[in-house]
Amino acid sequence: MAASSNCSTGLLLIVALLSLSSISTSHASRGLLQLPNLPTIPSLPQPTMPQLPNIPNLPATLPPLPSVTSLPTLPTANSPLPSLPTLPSVPKMTLPPMPANPLPNMPSLPKIPTIPTLSPPPSN
Repeated sequence: MAASSNCSTGLLLIVALLSLSSISTSHASRGLLQLPNLPTIPSLPQPTMPQLPNIPNLPATLPPLPSVTSLPTLPTANSPLPSLPTLPSVPKMTLPPMPANPLPNMPSLPKIPTIPTLSPPPSN
């Protein structure tokens, strides 16, 4: 019940703040519209831009691509693969033996009393 009251109070506060902010904005815009005619601002002279450097021309002919004979050869599917090194044997892991006597029982947690909840009265 308290959570919904806080939520509705927060929502009401946000709506009120938005309403007040729009009122002040409309008053400010109305004030700007009611200003007398202001003198015009004189235009400033345009600055002169320096000349951009010329782009050098690229050569029309490109250097030749390497020939197929000068490229290294790739291994084929029939070439033998190097042998893998042998892996050392790993000792087999074993678990320690279980204790002969059984484990003690853990005490149970105490019961925590609950607070009864009140329901709102039925509405007609």
